[in-house]
Amino acid sequence: MADVETDYLIIGAGAVGLAFADTLLAETDARMAIVDRHGKPGGHWNDAYSFVSLHQPSAFYGVNSLSLGENRKDAAGVNKGYYELASGPEVSGYFDKVMRQRLIPSGRVDYYPMSDYRDDKRFVSLLSGRETTVRVRRKIVDATYYGTTVPSTHTPKFTVAEGVRFATPNALPHLWKEPAERPARFVILGAGKTAMDVGVWLLQSGADPDAITWITPRDSWLLNRHHTQPGEEFFFETIGGQADYMGAIAEATSSDDLFLRLEACGVVQRIDPAARPEMFHYATISRGEVETLRRISNVVRMGRVRSIERDGLSLDKGRLPVEDGALYIDCTATAVERRPVVPLFQDGLITLQMIRIPQPAFSAALAAYIEAHFEDDAQKNALCTATPLPDTLDQYLVATLVNIMNQFQWSQHKEVRRWIHQSRLDGFSKVIAAADPDDAEKQAVLTRLKTNAMAAAANLQKLIAENATAQ
Repeated sequence: MADVETDYLIIGAGAVGLAFADTLLAETDARMAIVDRHGKPGGHWNDAYSFVSLHQPSAFYGVNSLSLGENRKDAAGVNKGYYELASGPEVSGYFDKVMRQRLIPSGRVDYYPMSDYRDDKRFVSLLSGRETTVRVRRKIVDATYYGTTVPSTHTPKFTVAEGVRFATPNALPHLWKEPAERPARFVILGAGKTAMDVGVWLLQSGADPDAITWITPRDSWLLNRHHTQPGEEFFFETIGGQADYMGAIAEATSSDDLFLRLEACGVVQRIDPAARPEMFHYATISRGEVETLRRISNVVRMGRVRSIERDGLSLDKGRLPVEDGALYIDCTATAVERRPVVPLFQDGLITLQMIRIPQPAFSAALAAYIEAHFEDDAQKNALCTATPLPDTLDQYLVATLVNIMNQFQWSQHKEVRRWIHQSRLDGFSKVIAAADPDDAEKQAVLTRLKTNAMAAAANLQKLIAENATAQ
Protein backbone atom coordinates (compact mmCIF):
# COMPACT_ATOMS: atom_id res chain seq x y z
CA MET A 1 0.00 0.00 0.00
CA ALA A 2 1.31 3.47 -0.91
CA ASP A 3 2.47 5.76 1.89
CA VAL A 4 1.13 8.86 0.13
CA GLU A 5 -1.76 9.40 -2.26
CA THR A 6 -2.09 12.47 -4.43
CA ASP A 7 -3.45 13.69 -7.76
CA TYR A 8 -0.21 15.30 -8.97
CA LEU A 9 3.31 14.42 -7.88
CA ILE A 10 5.51 17.43 -8.69
CA ILE A 11 9.25 16.80 -8.83
CA GLY A 12 11.11 20.00 -8.02
CA ALA A 13 10.25 22.99 -5.82
CA GLY A 14 12.02 25.61 -7.90
CA ALA A 15 10.40 28.44 -9.84
CA VAL A 16 8.95 26.09 -12.46
CA GLY A 17 7.44 23.57 -10.05
CA LEU A 18 5.97 26.24 -7.76
CA ALA A 19 4.53 28.29 -10.64
CA PHE A 20 2.80 25.16 -11.94
CA ALA A 21 1.50 24.20 -8.49
CA ASP A 22 0.23 27.72 -7.77
CA THR A 23 -1.89 27.90 -10.93
CA LEU A 24 -3.13 24.31 -10.63
CA LEU A 25 -4.22 25.14 -7.08
CA ALA A 26 -6.18 28.14 -8.35
CA GLU A 27 -7.79 26.37 -11.30
CA THR A 28 -8.65 22.93 -9.85
CA ASP A 29 -9.48 21.12 -6.61
CA ALA A 30 -6.55 18.73 -7.08
CA ARG A 31 -4.20 17.56 -4.35
CA MET A 32 -0.45 17.82 -4.94
CA ALA A 33 2.74 16.46 -3.41
CA ILE A 34 5.95 18.39 -4.06
CA VAL A 35 9.30 16.61 -3.67
CA ASP A 36 12.64 18.41 -3.71
CA ARG A 37 16.25 17.75 -2.67
CA HIS A 38 16.76 21.18 -1.12
CA GLY A 39 15.88 22.04 2.44
CA LYS A 40 13.90 25.08 1.29
CA PRO A 41 11.78 25.86 -1.76
CA GLY A 42 13.39 27.86 -4.55
CA GLY A 43 15.50 25.30 -6.39
CA HIS A 44 18.84 26.64 -7.64
CA TRP A 45 18.29 29.96 -5.84
CA ASN A 46 19.33 28.10 -2.68
CA ASP A 47 22.75 27.49 -4.24
CA ALA A 48 23.34 30.80 -6.01
CA TYR A 49 25.95 33.43 -5.10
CA SER A 50 24.74 36.12 -2.71
CA PHE A 51 25.01 39.03 -5.17
CA VAL A 52 22.96 37.36 -7.90
CA SER A 53 19.72 39.01 -9.01
CA LEU A 54 17.10 38.53 -11.64
CA HIS A 55 18.09 39.96 -15.00
CA GLN A 56 14.53 40.66 -16.09
CA PRO A 57 12.07 42.71 -14.01
CA SER A 58 10.64 41.07 -10.90
CA ALA A 59 7.17 41.61 -12.37
CA PHE A 60 7.81 38.74 -14.83
CA TYR A 61 8.95 36.17 -12.27
CA GLY A 62 7.59 33.93 -9.54
CA VAL A 63 4.07 32.51 -9.22
CA ASN A 64 0.92 34.00 -10.65
CA SER A 65 -0.93 34.60 -7.36
CA LEU A 66 1.73 36.53 -5.47
CA SER A 67 3.69 39.58 -6.61
CA LEU A 68 7.46 39.61 -6.28
CA GLY A 69 8.87 42.92 -5.09
CA GLU A 70 7.22 46.29 -4.68
CA ASN A 71 6.70 47.28 -8.33
CA ARG A 72 9.18 50.12 -7.91
CA LYS A 73 11.93 51.49 -10.10
CA ASP A 74 15.55 51.54 -8.99
CA ALA A 75 16.83 55.01 -8.13
CA ALA A 76 20.56 54.23 -8.33
CA GLY A 77 23.07 51.79 -9.79
CA VAL A 78 23.37 50.13 -13.18
CA ASN A 79 19.59 49.48 -13.25
CA LYS A 80 18.68 53.09 -12.47
CA GLY A 81 15.34 54.15 -13.90
CA TYR A 82 14.16 50.60 -14.60
CA TYR A 83 11.82 48.33 -12.66
CA GLU A 84 13.45 46.47 -9.79
CA LEU A 85 15.39 43.23 -10.12
CA ALA A 86 14.88 41.02 -7.08
CA SER A 87 18.11 39.91 -5.43
CA GLY A 88 18.88 36.27 -4.78
CA PRO A 89 17.98 36.50 -1.07
CA GLU A 90 14.73 38.27 -1.98
CA VAL A 91 13.81 35.52 -4.44
CA SER A 92 14.62 32.79 -1.90
CA GLY A 93 12.47 34.51 0.73
CA TYR A 94 9.67 34.96 -1.78
CA PHE A 95 9.53 31.25 -2.68
CA ASP A 96 9.56 30.32 1.01
CA LYS A 97 6.58 32.65 1.43
CA VAL A 98 4.81 31.03 -1.52
CA MET A 99 5.20 27.63 0.09
CA ARG A 100 4.42 28.63 3.68
CA GLN A 101 1.65 31.16 3.08
CA ARG A 102 0.05 29.98 -0.16
CA LEU A 103 0.55 26.33 -0.99
CA ILE A 104 0.72 24.45 2.33
CA PRO A 105 -2.10 26.43 4.02
CA SER A 106 -4.43 25.42 1.19
CA GLY A 107 -4.63 21.95 2.73
CA ARG A 108 -4.15 20.43 -0.72
CA VAL A 109 -0.36 20.59 -1.03
CA ASP A 110 2.09 18.31 0.79
CA TYR A 111 5.75 19.33 0.71
CA TYR A 112 8.67 16.92 1.11
CA PRO A 113 12.01 18.78 1.28
CA MET A 114 15.38 17.04 1.56
CA SER A 115 13.98 14.18 -0.48
CA ASP A 116 15.40 12.51 -3.57
CA TYR A 117 12.88 11.31 -6.13
CA ARG A 118 13.51 7.88 -7.59
CA ASP A 119 11.81 6.05 -10.43
CA ASP A 120 8.64 4.03 -9.83
CA LYS A 121 6.95 6.81 -7.85
CA ARG A 122 9.27 6.63 -4.86
CA PHE A 123 11.30 9.20 -2.97
CA VAL A 124 13.90 8.82 -0.27
CA SER A 125 14.60 11.16 2.63
CA LEU A 126 18.17 12.47 2.44
CA LEU A 127 18.22 12.72 6.24
CA SER A 128 16.66 9.46 7.44
CA GLY A 129 16.89 7.26 4.37
CA ARG A 130 13.21 6.41 4.70
CA GLU A 131 11.61 5.45 1.40
CA THR A 132 8.12 6.70 0.59
CA THR A 133 5.95 5.29 -2.17
CA VAL A 134 3.35 7.46 -3.85
CA ARG A 135 0.06 6.54 -5.48
CA VAL A 136 -0.46 9.14 -8.20
CA ARG A 137 -4.09 9.39 -9.22
CA ARG A 138 -3.49 11.67 -12.21
CA LYS A 139 0.01 12.71 -13.29
CA ILE A 140 3.67 13.08 -12.42
CA VAL A 141 5.00 16.57 -13.17
CA ASP A 142 8.71 16.80 -13.95
CA ALA A 143 9.86 20.33 -13.14
CA THR A 144 13.55 19.38 -13.33
CA TYR A 145 13.94 18.51 -17.02
CA TYR A 146 16.47 21.25 -17.76
CA GLY A 147 18.77 20.16 -14.94
CA THR A 148 19.61 23.69 -13.83
CA THR A 149 23.09 24.07 -12.34
CA VAL A 150 24.98 27.01 -10.88
CA PRO A 151 28.73 27.36 -10.17
CA SER A 152 28.45 25.95 -6.65
CA THR A 153 26.75 22.75 -7.82
CA HIS A 154 28.52 21.86 -11.06
CA THR A 155 31.78 20.03 -11.76
CA PRO A 156 34.28 21.93 -13.95
CA LYS A 157 35.25 20.28 -17.23
CA PHE A 158 38.94 21.10 -16.75
CA THR A 159 41.65 20.18 -14.27
CA VAL A 160 42.93 22.46 -11.53
CA ALA A 161 46.44 21.93 -10.19
CA GLU A 162 47.13 21.69 -6.48
CA GLY A 163 47.87 25.04 -4.90
CA VAL A 164 45.84 27.09 -7.40
CA ARG A 165 43.42 29.56 -5.81
CA PHE A 166 40.12 28.49 -7.31
CA ALA A 167 36.63 29.54 -6.20
CA THR A 168 33.03 29.93 -7.27
CA PRO A 169 31.35 33.35 -7.15
CA ASN A 170 29.76 32.32 -3.82
CA ALA A 171 33.14 32.75 -2.13
CA LEU A 172 33.90 36.28 -3.32
CA PRO A 173 32.04 38.24 -0.61
CA HIS A 174 33.87 36.14 2.00
CA LEU A 175 37.43 36.82 0.84
CA TRP A 176 37.95 38.99 3.91
CA LYS A 177 37.72 35.85 6.07
CA GLU A 178 40.63 34.13 4.32
CA PRO A 179 44.13 34.27 5.80
CA ALA A 180 45.67 34.34 2.31
CA GLU A 181 46.94 37.56 0.78
CA ARG A 182 44.84 39.68 -1.52
CA PRO A 183 44.68 37.96 -4.95
CA ALA A 184 47.32 39.21 -7.36
CA ARG A 185 44.79 38.94 -10.17
CA PHE A 186 41.15 37.99 -10.63
CA VAL A 187 40.60 35.60 -13.56
CA ILE A 188 36.96 35.22 -14.59
CA LEU A 189 36.32 31.92 -16.37
CA GLY A 190 33.27 31.92 -18.67
CA ALA A 191 31.31 34.28 -20.87
CA GLY A 192 27.71 33.92 -19.64
CA LYS A 193 25.53 36.02 -17.36
CA THR A 194 27.27 34.72 -14.23
CA ALA A 195 30.63 35.93 -15.53
CA MET A 196 29.07 39.31 -16.29
CA ASP A 197 27.63 39.48 -12.76
CA VAL A 198 31.08 38.72 -11.33
CA GLY A 199 32.73 41.39 -13.47
CA VAL A 200 30.23 44.04 -12.41
CA TRP A 201 30.47 42.98 -8.74
CA LEU A 202 34.27 43.08 -8.71
CA LEU A 203 34.37 46.55 -10.24
CA GLN A 204 31.62 47.92 -8.02
CA SER A 205 33.36 46.42 -4.97
CA GLY A 206 36.61 48.22 -5.73
CA ALA A 207 38.70 45.86 -7.85
CA ASP A 208 41.13 47.50 -10.25
CA PRO A 209 39.94 46.78 -13.83
CA ASP A 210 43.58 46.23 -14.84
CA ALA A 211 43.77 43.41 -12.26
CA ILE A 212 40.95 41.47 -13.95
CA THR A 213 41.41 38.96 -16.76
CA TRP A 214 38.25 37.70 -18.45
CA ILE A 215 38.44 34.35 -20.27
CA THR A 216 35.69 34.58 -22.88
CA PRO A 217 35.32 31.46 -25.05
CA ARG A 218 32.49 33.04 -27.06
CA ASP A 219 30.91 36.48 -27.11
CA SER A 220 27.16 36.79 -26.69
CA TRP A 221 24.41 39.03 -27.93
CA LEU A 222 22.49 40.48 -24.99
CA LEU A 223 18.94 41.73 -24.65
CA ASN A 224 18.70 45.40 -23.76
CA ARG A 225 16.72 45.78 -20.53
CA HIS A 226 15.52 49.18 -21.77
CA HIS A 227 13.04 47.31 -23.99
CA THR A 228 11.73 44.81 -21.40
CA GLN A 229 9.98 47.11 -18.92
CA PRO A 230 6.43 46.27 -17.75
CA GLY A 231 5.08 49.74 -16.91
CA GLU A 232 2.71 51.73 -19.13
CA GLU A 233 5.19 54.61 -19.18
CA PHE A 234 7.52 52.36 -21.18
CA PHE A 235 4.95 51.65 -23.92
CA PHE A 236 7.06 52.98 -26.76
CA GLU A 237 10.26 51.37 -25.49
CA THR A 238 8.65 47.97 -24.82
CA ILE A 239 5.84 47.59 -27.35
CA GLY A 240 7.59 49.81 -29.87
CA GLY A 241 10.70 47.69 -29.30
CA GLN A 242 8.63 44.56 -30.02
CA ALA A 243 7.41 46.13 -33.27
CA ASP A 244 11.01 46.94 -34.22
CA TYR A 245 12.04 43.41 -33.23
CA MET A 246 9.42 41.83 -35.48
CA GLY A 247 10.31 44.23 -38.27
CA ALA A 248 13.96 43.21 -38.06
CA ILE A 249 13.00 39.54 -38.26
CA ALA A 250 10.74 40.23 -41.22
CA GLU A 251 13.57 41.90 -43.17
CA ALA A 252 16.55 39.76 -42.09
CA THR A 253 18.47 37.80 -44.70
CA SER A 254 20.32 35.57 -42.19
CA SER A 255 20.72 35.09 -38.46
CA ASP A 256 23.84 37.30 -38.46
CA ASP A 257 21.99 39.98 -40.37
CA LEU A 258 19.08 39.73 -37.94
CA PHE A 259 21.20 40.50 -34.90
CA LEU A 260 22.87 43.42 -36.63
CA ARG A 261 19.41 44.81 -37.37
CA LEU A 262 18.33 44.21 -33.76
CA GLU A 263 21.46 46.01 -32.56
CA ALA A 264 20.73 48.93 -34.86
CA CYS A 265 17.29 49.42 -33.30
CA GLY A 266 18.60 48.94 -29.76
CA VAL A 267 16.84 45.67 -28.93
CA VAL A 268 20.12 43.80 -28.40
CA GLN A 269 23.63 44.92 -27.54
CA ARG A 270 27.12 43.50 -27.15
CA ILE A 271 29.87 44.28 -24.71
CA ASP A 272 32.69 44.61 -27.24
CA PRO A 273 31.59 46.38 -30.44
CA ALA A 274 34.61 44.90 -32.25
CA ALA A 275 33.82 41.27 -31.36
CA ARG A 276 31.35 39.19 -33.37
CA PRO A 277 29.00 37.34 -30.96
CA GLU A 278 28.35 33.71 -31.77
CA MET A 279 25.76 32.84 -29.15
CA PHE A 280 22.51 34.08 -27.68
CA HIS A 281 21.08 32.81 -24.38
CA TYR A 282 18.56 35.61 -23.66
CA ALA A 283 20.79 37.23 -21.04
CA THR A 284 19.32 40.65 -20.32
CA ILE A 285 21.43 43.55 -19.06
CA SER A 286 21.26 47.32 -18.92
CA ARG A 287 23.37 49.80 -20.79
CA GLY A 288 24.93 50.67 -17.45
CA GLU A 289 26.15 47.11 -17.00
CA VAL A 290 27.59 47.10 -20.52
CA GLU A 291 29.50 50.30 -19.85
CA THR A 292 30.80 48.88 -16.56
CA LEU A 293 32.02 45.66 -18.19
CA ARG A 294 33.76 47.58 -20.94
CA ARG A 295 36.19 48.80 -18.28
CA ILE A 296 37.72 45.29 -18.34
CA SER A 297 40.25 45.53 -21.15
CA ASN A 298 42.09 42.25 -20.61
CA VAL A 299 39.61 39.96 -22.38
CA VAL A 300 41.08 36.68 -23.66
CA ARG A 301 39.44 34.90 -26.60
CA MET A 302 41.42 31.68 -26.89
CA GLY A 303 38.63 29.15 -26.45
CA ARG A 304 37.63 27.12 -23.41
CA VAL A 305 39.81 26.25 -20.44
CA ARG A 306 41.51 22.86 -20.53
CA SER A 307 43.58 23.09 -17.35
CA ILE A 308 44.81 25.55 -14.75
CA GLU A 309 48.36 25.45 -13.39
CA ARG A 310 50.12 27.66 -10.87
CA ASP A 311 51.67 29.70 -13.67
CA GLY A 312 48.76 29.99 -16.08
CA LEU A 313 46.03 28.47 -18.18
CA SER A 314 45.91 25.94 -20.97
CA LEU A 315 43.20 26.95 -23.46
CA ASP A 316 41.87 25.53 -26.74
CA LYS A 317 44.06 27.91 -28.73
CA GLY A 318 47.21 27.92 -26.64
CA ARG A 319 48.70 28.76 -23.27
CA LEU A 320 48.16 31.95 -21.29
CA PRO A 321 50.73 32.82 -18.60
CA VAL A 322 49.19 34.17 -15.37
CA GLU A 323 51.11 35.32 -12.31
CA ASP A 324 51.15 33.07 -9.27
CA GLY A 325 48.62 34.06 -6.62
CA ALA A 326 45.79 34.75 -9.06
CA LEU A 327 42.27 33.85 -8.01
CA TYR A 328 40.39 31.88 -10.67
CA ILE A 329 36.60 32.37 -10.49
CA ASP A 330 34.60 29.55 -12.04
CA CYS A 331 31.60 30.86 -14.01
CA THR A 332 31.47 27.95 -16.47
CA ALA A 333 28.28 26.24 -15.26
CA THR A 334 25.82 25.85 -18.11
CA ALA A 335 22.88 27.04 -15.96
CA VAL A 336 20.13 25.53 -18.13
CA GLU A 337 21.07 22.35 -19.96
CA ARG A 338 20.23 22.22 -23.66
CA ARG A 339 18.09 19.12 -23.87
CA PRO A 340 15.90 17.92 -26.76
CA VAL A 341 12.32 19.11 -26.61
CA VAL A 342 9.69 16.49 -25.81
CA PRO A 343 5.88 16.72 -25.70
CA LEU A 344 4.81 18.41 -22.46
CA PHE A 345 1.82 16.11 -22.02
CA GLN A 346 2.09 12.36 -22.47
CA ASP A 347 0.54 9.34 -20.70
CA GLY A 348 0.45 10.39 -17.07
CA LEU A 349 3.53 12.61 -17.31
CA ILE A 350 3.92 16.38 -17.71
CA THR A 351 7.47 17.44 -18.62
CA LEU A 352 7.61 21.17 -18.01
CA GLN A 353 9.58 23.16 -20.57
CA MET A 354 9.42 26.71 -21.82
CA ILE A 355 6.53 27.47 -24.13
CA ARG A 356 7.37 31.15 -24.12
CA ILE A 357 11.09 31.73 -24.00
CA PRO A 358 12.73 33.20 -21.90
CA GLN A 359 9.93 33.01 -19.31
CA PRO A 360 10.05 29.71 -17.37
CA ALA A 361 7.59 30.80 -14.67
CA PHE A 362 4.97 32.06 -17.12
CA SER A 363 5.43 28.88 -19.19
CA ALA A 364 4.84 26.61 -16.21
CA ALA A 365 1.83 28.60 -15.00
CA LEU A 366 0.20 28.56 -18.43
CA ALA A 367 0.89 24.83 -18.77
CA ALA A 368 -0.98 24.30 -15.50
CA TYR A 369 -3.93 26.32 -16.79
CA ILE A 370 -3.97 24.24 -19.99
CA GLU A 371 -3.80 21.04 -17.93
CA ALA A 372 -6.75 22.18 -15.83
CA HIS A 373 -9.06 23.18 -18.69
CA PHE A 374 -8.35 20.86 -21.62
CA GLU A 375 -8.91 17.10 -21.64
CA ASP A 376 -7.06 15.79 -24.68
CA ASP A 377 -3.25 15.58 -24.59
CA ALA A 378 -3.05 16.24 -28.33
CA GLN A 379 -4.91 19.51 -27.90
CA LYS A 380 -2.80 20.44 -24.88
CA ASN A 381 0.39 19.81 -26.81
CA ALA A 382 -0.89 21.87 -29.74
CA LEU A 383 -1.23 24.78 -27.31
CA CYS A 384 2.06 24.06 -25.54
CA THR A 385 4.76 23.34 -28.09
CA ALA A 386 8.07 23.22 -26.22
CA THR A 387 10.47 25.93 -27.35
CA PRO A 388 14.01 24.64 -27.98
CA LEU A 389 16.62 26.52 -25.98
CA PRO A 390 18.99 28.17 -28.46
CA ASP A 391 22.75 28.33 -28.24
CA THR A 392 23.78 29.50 -31.70
CA LEU A 393 22.20 32.35 -33.66
CA ASP A 394 20.67 29.95 -36.19
CA GLN A 395 18.97 28.03 -33.37
CA TYR A 396 17.48 31.28 -32.15
CA LEU A 397 15.44 31.49 -35.37
CA VAL A 398 13.69 28.20 -34.54
CA ALA A 399 13.00 29.24 -30.93
CA THR A 400 11.52 32.53 -32.08
CA LEU A 401 9.26 30.85 -34.63
CA VAL A 402 7.92 28.45 -31.98
CA ASN A 403 7.26 31.43 -29.70
CA ILE A 404 5.27 33.18 -32.42
CA MET A 405 3.28 30.07 -33.33
CA ASN A 406 2.43 29.36 -29.69
CA GLN A 407 1.25 32.94 -29.26
CA PHE A 408 -1.00 32.51 -32.30
CA GLN A 409 -2.48 29.28 -30.90
CA TRP A 410 -3.26 30.98 -27.58
CA SER A 411 -4.95 33.87 -29.37
CA GLN A 412 -7.47 31.44 -30.90
CA HIS A 413 -8.91 30.44 -27.51
CA LYS A 414 -10.94 33.07 -25.67
CA GLU A 415 -10.38 31.64 -22.18
CA VAL A 416 -6.64 31.11 -22.70
CA ARG A 417 -6.41 34.66 -24.01
CA ARG A 418 -8.30 35.93 -20.95
CA TRP A 419 -6.03 34.07 -18.53
CA ILE A 420 -2.89 35.43 -20.19
CA HIS A 421 -4.20 39.00 -20.13
CA GLN A 422 -5.02 38.69 -16.43
CA SER A 423 -1.78 36.93 -15.48
CA ARG A 424 0.68 39.09 -13.58
CA LEU A 425 3.48 37.10 -15.25
CA ASP A 426 2.51 38.52 -18.65
CA GLY A 427 3.38 42.21 -18.33
CA PHE A 428 3.13 43.18 -21.98
CA SER A 429 -0.54 42.27 -22.44
CA LYS A 430 -1.53 44.77 -19.80
CA VAL A 431 0.57 47.49 -21.39
CA ILE A 432 -1.12 46.81 -24.73
CA ALA A 433 -4.62 46.65 -23.21
CA ALA A 434 -4.07 49.99 -21.45
CA ALA A 435 -3.33 51.81 -24.72
CA ASP A 436 -5.98 54.46 -25.36
CA PRO A 437 -7.96 53.62 -28.54
CA ASP A 438 -7.93 57.33 -29.35
CA ASP A 439 -4.14 57.60 -29.03
CA ALA A 440 -3.17 57.55 -32.70
CA GLU A 441 0.56 57.20 -31.99
CA LYS A 442 0.14 54.13 -29.78
CA GLN A 443 -2.39 52.55 -32.11
CA ALA A 444 0.05 53.00 -34.99
CA VAL A 445 2.66 51.08 -32.99
CA LEU A 446 0.19 48.26 -32.33
CA THR A 447 -0.73 48.08 -36.00
CA ARG A 448 2.95 47.96 -36.94
CA LEU A 449 3.54 45.20 -34.37
CA LYS A 450 0.74 43.05 -35.78
CA THR A 451 1.81 43.57 -39.38
CA ASN A 452 5.48 42.91 -38.66
CA ALA A 453 4.69 39.78 -36.63
CA MET A 454 2.90 38.17 -39.58
CA ALA A 455 5.78 39.00 -41.92
CA ALA A 456 8.31 37.82 -39.34
CA ALA A 457 6.70 34.38 -39.05
CA ALA A 458 6.83 33.95 -42.82
CA ASN A 459 10.47 35.05 -43.08
CA LEU A 460 11.55 32.85 -40.18
CA GLN A 461 10.23 29.79 -41.98
CA LYS A 462 12.15 30.84 -45.08
CA LEU A 463 15.42 31.42 -43.19
CA ILE A 464 15.11 28.13 -41.27
CA ALA A 465 14.50 26.23 -44.52
CA GLU A 466 17.54 27.88 -46.11
CA ASN A 467 19.70 26.88 -43.13
CA ALA A 468 18.47 23.29 -43.33
CA THR A 469 19.32 23.14 -47.05
CA ALA A 470 22.77 24.57 -46.47
CA GLN A 471 23.69 21.95 -43.84
